[in-house]
Amino acid sequence: MEKPIKILVVEDEMLIAANISLELTNLGYEVTGIIPRGEEALMHINENQPDIILMDINLRGKLDGIETVKQIQNQYNIPVIYLTANADEEHFNKAKATNPFAFISKPFKKLDLQHAIELTINRLHLENNQNNNSTKDETSPFILSDCIFVKHHERMVKVGIKDILYIEAERNYCRIYSKDKEYLLVITLKDLNVKLPSMHFLRIHRSFIVNLSQIDEVAGTHVVIAKKAIPISKTLRIELLKRLQTI
Repeated sequence: MEKPIKILVVEDEMLIAANISLELTNLGYEVTGIIPRGEEALMHINENQPDIILMDINLRGKLDGIETVKQIQNQYNIPVIYLTANADEEHFNKAKATNPFAFISKPFKKLDLQHAIELTINRLHLENNQNNNSTKDETSPFILSDCIFVKHHERMVKVGIKDILYIEAERNYCRIYSKDKEYLLVITLKDLNVKLPSMHFLRIHRSFIVNLSQIDEVAGTHVVIAKKAIPISKTLRIELLKRLQTI
């Protein structure tokens, strides 16, 4: 099932935040929240991870936008677009050190916002393609916090991570089995395993990666997902059981 890109707005001027949220919704994105404080943003992300964060640099409270992003980056790899009304050299250099995907100076136009987000999504796609040595075309999957974009019928489609059952290796290809469709990817299982979020997925066999939340049964030599028995190596069975206790 294809879903909209999820964006978190961290902005303490609520009129500006509400306007940004409206613009994002009109552009077809999903706003996961409007958060005025860095501390609250950290809590929000733990509950509902966005694909992109719009972060005001000059937040009130103990954490400004830059410090908030540093703490986020300790746990998550989420693209950040900074919002700022203070574009002096000192703030710019501090923010630049956190490797943001874009800067937007306030006040900004709707087109500035639209272009920054589209460039961020495009950069994610390009970086994932460059990291995948098995192909140099646009067939490579790219992964956000709750979905994976894959090539399907000549277009990139968004597949929700929670809908993926398991992934099977087919030589230099991978086949994703979701609840209602299958997708063949031009990437090795090894390379895909590096890209997938480890909190959701585990490689339990040289030929299989499973979605931990989809496991129905764990036996001695296999797991069962959607009535299919998937083999598990002895060395990874202990790791699997540990992981299942934490989700």
